[in-house]
Amino acid sequence: MSIIGAFIATLCASFFSFNILQAENHPMVLASTGASAMLIFAIPHSPVSQPWPLVGGHIISAFIGISCYYLIQNPILASSAAIGIAMLAMHHTGSMHPPGGATAVTAVVGGSTVHELGYYFVIVPVLFNSIILLSIAMAVATFREKNPFTE
Repeated sequence: MSIIGAFIATLCASFFSFNILQAENHPMVLASTGASAMLIFAIPHSPVSQPWPLVGGHIISAFIGISCYYLIQNPILASSAAIGIAMLAMHHTGSMHPPGGATAVTAVVGGSTVHELGYYFVIVPVLFNSIILLSIAMAVATFREKNPFTE
């Protein structure tokens, strides 16, 4: 059931990113979404796979990544700072989610499509993709509870 859930969640998030955003540089955005899907469906009881780390880790990291892009002119320094600051912020907010690091870097090096979104990137696609993953993960967990022999 976890494999099917990961497939459906990634399919829905990909559909959203491809068709709703019509973004050219979306594969990097989906890289962190795919990494999140691996965590929340393969090891759902891990602390990094819980709802707050999933959603909060991505939102915080996206905000920090966009801020670093605006504040630090050198993209190598900006992406490096984004990772470190995102890690620190996720630690202090109890939202440690390793794919958030990819989200922070994507905000810096994601190209014109991401940069044109500015802080809107935090909401679309980051928050929306996180909510899509979380919703499907919750549905899978509910199904698993009602059907314990499905795994």
